[in-house]
Amino acid sequence: MIFDGKAWLQLLAGSVILALAVLAAGGMNNYQLQVGASLAMLCSLCLAWNVVGGYMGYPSFATATFFGLGAYGAAISQTWGTPLVLSWVVATGVAGAVAGIFGGALLRLKGHYFAIGTIATVEVFREIANNWDGFTGGAVGLNLPMIPGSPEVVGRFFYLVMLGSAFLAFLATLVMAHSRFGFGLRCIKQNEQAAAMVGLEVYRYKVAAFVLSAMLCGATGGIYASMVGFLEPKDGFSILMTIEVPVMVMLGGMGTVFGPLIGAVIYIVLREFVWAHFIDWHSGILGVIIVIAILVLPNGVLGWRAGQAWRAWRPKSAKA
Repeated sequence: MIFDGKAWLQLLAGSVILALAVLAAGGMNNYQLQVGASLAMLCSLCLAWNVVGGYMGYPSFATATFFGLGAYGAAISQTWGTPLVLSWVVATGVAGAVAGIFGGALLRLKGHYFAIGTIATVEVFREIANNWDGFTGGAVGLNLPMIPGSPEVVGRFFYLVMLGSAFLAFLATLVMAHSRFGFGLRCIKQNEQAAAMVGLEVYRYKVAAFVLSAMLCGATGGIYASMVGFLEPKDGFSILMTIEVPVMVMLGGMGTVFGPLIGAVIYIVLREFVWAHFIDWHSGILGVIIVIAILVLPNGVLGWRAGQAWRAWRPKSAKA
């Protein structure tokens, strides 16, 4: 691992953002705490996806798979009497173990075949959760033990925990980006065959990245399950989530340390604004805004250059 001046500056910036977010908790109401926890959760998931989709260049749609596995891992273990924090460790381990097993097969696929394979895992595990009544609660759902305290205290607790989860995902991304492991992933993204020819253990790197991403998703899912107190298959294994997360990373900038964070913030701000002002049309309007943003900024906010959009979209006659 090589921590140069840029890495230390990124660490400082991330630490300052975390400190400001923690300090803001004291003056936030329940709604703001809920939005803040949701934002921190999405930041964690975006950073997790960025490991495989951004740095390695594999279009993974398995975010909801590992998020759901983590959520159910924590939920089931809590119903068996496992302490709260330990249940989050269980959630992380379950997601990582399943990723290690399935990643061995999925990562032999490439391109759209890999994308379809990862989407299929979401549906498979959702059906398992939906039909295994005695273990997962089935379609009825699973109730988790209540966290003691007033709504304000509980809301502030999970807001801070989600912030901690996001910061750990940020640290993992930062260390990876400035290590030999991150360099190897970027080589795979550029040219996988060339990387293998120069001696890089491509398959091991890919599986390790897939497992790391899954563990970050699983930990976040476990915290989410404890926060909401009730879990059902459509919430744990959500196709919408597994599509939203790559979109957010694309908005901010794939393969960067801060891109996923910026993309998540932009998405949450747009979502809350559209929801507040256009409640009947919010889904369609939000979708149109995101499509336009991605077309105008194909490399994300961090990859934007002055005049980039005009050069990409000006008429052919003007180009000539």
